[in-house]
Amino acid sequence: MGILVGKETRLLVQGITGREGEFHTRQMLEYGTKVVAGVSPGHGGEEVAGVPVWDTVKEAVGETGANTSIIYVPAAYAHDAIYEAAESGVPLIVCITEGIPTLEMIKIRIYLENQGVRLIGPNCPGLITPGQAKVGIIPGAICRPGKLGVVSRSGTLTYEVVNELTNAGLGQSTVVGIGGDPVQGSGFIDILRLFQEDPGTEEAILIGEIGGNDEEEAAEFIAQSVDKPVVAFVAGRTAPPGKRMGHAGAIISGGMGTAAEKIAALEKAGVAVASHPGEVPHLVKIVRG
Repeated sequence: MGILVGKETRLLVQGITGREGEFHTRQMLEYGTKVVAGVSPGHGGEEVAGVPVWDTVKEAVGETGANTSIIYVPAAYAHDAIYEAAESGVPLIVCITEGIPTLEMIKIRIYLENQGVRLIGPNCPGLITPGQAKVGIIPGAICRPGKLGVVSRSGTLTYEVVNELTNAGLGQSTVVGIGGDPVQGSGFIDILRLFQEDPGTEEAILIGEIGGNDEEEAAEFIAQSVDKPVVAFVAGRTAPPGKRMGHAGAIISGGMGTAAEKIAALEKAGVAVASHPGEVPHLVKIVRG
């Protein structure tokens, strides 16, 4: 099994005629994802990799029954693309785009919560349920079906840890990259709750990094509401305060957001924390007993 995406996913690609949109549409199709529509204003009636293109999301959803949208639209227009998908009745939106202003994201998050729409991202690699559907840019070749749920703030660390798991013979139920921006559509707690409820997920892996207090809040949630084993890795142990590491969300400021604080909170909640990505499979095998 898995969460959020699978064989029932009917995917719509916003920005399908752009370079990134077309490239990743082909990759998702090759993986076996049901890409049923594309949207690009002014390109209605065209096709990209055999996928029909419409001018608006509303038209595409009406014609194809798309239930998931992925956004490969430049930052200046990505917020409008999110609103358009939500207003057209798409229940799950994945936004790969980075650079959406934080204040705009605050407005978007409030709007989507009121509409009952789930957003993954922005500035994220998307998600994949191995063997069923790939929605985003996570390399399908490094994943294999299994019972480990993976949720991560970092894109490249996601790939590294998943590759280590697969090489160790440990498959994944769903891998979710939530993105590293200060304001996300879905956070650690949202995804951990889904893993807790999913009968096909037996353990969860949390990949965190410096900055903010998402990991500390996740640790509190795990202590109170998660009875499945959780393994974590937190990047940025040696990061100096005030230095931005990778993106806007990964910065220690005001004495908060250090790796040490996050690791301490997770360990207090009973989470096994790896000292490096390669140790994650070993800790998974230990918690499995």
